[in-house]
Amino acid sequence: MNRILGILFAIIVLVSCNSQKVYSDFDISYSKSGGFAPIYENLLIKGNNAHYSFEGHGEKVKQDFKISNEDLKKLDLTLSQNNFRKIEEDRKKIYDIVSTSINVKSGANEGNKTDASSIMPKYKTNWTNITNAFQEIINNNVKNNK
Repeated sequence: MNRILGILFAIIVLVSCNSQKVYSDFDISYSKSGGFAPIYENLLIKGNNAHYSFEGHGEKVKQDFKISNEDLKKLDLTLSQNNFRKIEEDRKKIYDIVSTSINVKSGANEGNKTDASSIMPKYKTNWTNITNAFQEIINNNVKNNK
């Protein structure tokens, strides 16, 4: 009996650890979270596989989809053309806003940026162009888009 419980416990631990893998094993991530009525939105890209999740305003959406090489190239080009690595974050304290974070783990655009404390004014257009590129991928691939 103890052996069966031990095996069952091991299976539960392995399954629960594996379910979080999607949130740590990615090449590019785009996430929005926070606000007065909190939302949590994530787009995680690993190779040509994408995982999207949204939770907030009484809705919950999770969807996996394939992202084309063309869309990946377009995203990389947008990051490069808008100098993702050079975007400067402000140091202001802003509360109760929905903040966006982008993390690129490899390549010429490797870096991590967030607008949680705002973006310096001279980079706001660049930031908007980049976030719009991610939103376009979501809008084109996710059913019941936000």
